Amino acid sequence: MNLKDVKALTFDTGGTILDWHNGFRDALAAVGAKHGVQKNWAHLANELRKRSLGSMLNLGEHEPPAYNFDGAHRMKLDDILAEEGLDMFTEEDRHAIAYTAVHDFQAWEDFPAVLPELQKQRIVVSFTILSYRIAIDTAKRNGFQWDAVLSCEGFGFYKLLPQAYLKAAELLQLQPEECCMVACHPFDLDAAKKVGFKTAMVRRPNEWGGPDAPNQPDFKPGVYDVMVDTFPELLAATS
Repeated sequence: MNLKDVKALTFDTGGTILDWHNGFRDALAAVGAKHGVQKNWAHLANELRKRSLGSMLNLGEHEPPAYNFDGAHRMKLDDILAEEGLDMFTEEDRHAIAYTAVHDFQAWEDFPAVLPELQKQRIVVSFTILSYRIAIDTAKRNGFQWDAVLSCEGFGFYKLLPQAYLKAAELLQLQPEECCMVACHPFDLDAAKKVGFKTAMVRRPNEWGGPDAPNQPDFKPGVYDVMVDTFPELLAATS
């Protein structure tokens, strides 16, 4: 697909850019070790992500959001710890998992070097349901800088609502078809495509801990304008 008319690449950030699975797993395991507790931390990391993500999608559809993604992480962590009998996790422990670890998530290693090359060609922004602080702190932690951060936290309504994508294009002073949504999540790309965005799938097979992990999305060929396995391939495909 010819992307010559695309003027902005709008990146999903949690999952597509950031390795949340290992970040949550390691934070949970570290606190567990402090208390002498052993659980399937990888499974609980995925549960925390699945539940917190589910609480964010389409937020604001019926009423103003009462929390951001940081709040969702904390709420869902508290639920999981209660279910797992981990009440010994202190306030400090919970903050370390749901906030400190999140703001320190590591980027996938093939992204930081590619970002400045993409920026030579087009506007490149984080268009995310993450809080502003998560997007800012993780960029600083990984040594890269977005052209801008467009967080749904500032819109008052979240993906997958069509108005979130339209608002992002409006803020960039572009038409939807001049924007390309870049994500590893079919649900994000499908919603963007419905309002006119071009779409680029970058597969992240280890997002949930490995290609055979539960919750791994089904990558269907031919559905999106670009489908690649790495960020260098995305650079080549969009050049």
